[in-house]
Amino acid sequence: MKIVLASSNEHKVKEINEISLGEGIEFILPPSGFDPVENGKTFEENSLIKAREAWKLSKTWTLADDSGLCIDALGGKPGIYSARYAETPQKRIERVLKEMDGVENRKAHFACCMTLINPEGKVEMAYTGICEGSIGFEPRGNNGFGYDPIFLVENSEKTMAELSDSEKNHVSHRFRALRQILKYVQTINTDLKRA
Repeated sequence: MKIVLASSNEHKVKEINEISLGEGIEFILPPSGFDPVENGKTFEENSLIKAREAWKLSKTWTLADDSGLCIDALGGKPGIYSARYAETPQKRIERVLKEMDGVENRKAHFACCMTLINPEGKVEMAYTGICEGSIGFEPRGNNGFGYDPIFLVENSEKTMAELSDSEKNHVSHRFRALRQILKYVQTINTDLKRA
């Protein structure tokens, strides 16, 4: 079964295909012209906007995700603006560390909301995965992307960027959301085979 992943990020498609290996599902990029306007106020709204945009182009099973870093002491920021918090990944990290300078409560979490749309264009399922952790004092590790080098995974001494791909793919917010979506898709797959 092929599912269009509402993203133009090849790294994300690769990561999601690695997580879902052996499930009989292949995630593919949307057709050209995918350029959603993410003007939602929540991860859920932005995920739905992306899913609908990709579905309009493909008219098949479509999955979208919207994710970001939420820091307690910053009132949930950067949140839905995680990818737009500064011009480059490095500057985004620098901005967060500056804003967290001298802050004792470093609790944070990554959130990932996934929305699955069926070939008729209706929402089949939406689920939000959470990965708890805290903000470190300096970047560590070379794996991953985004805020991974400053995000210390809960119950671990490592940042997300110090985890191997397989370690990350078992604790990440994206993994937790995708696991629920995959469970649901497997029930659909079984029903379709019976029909």
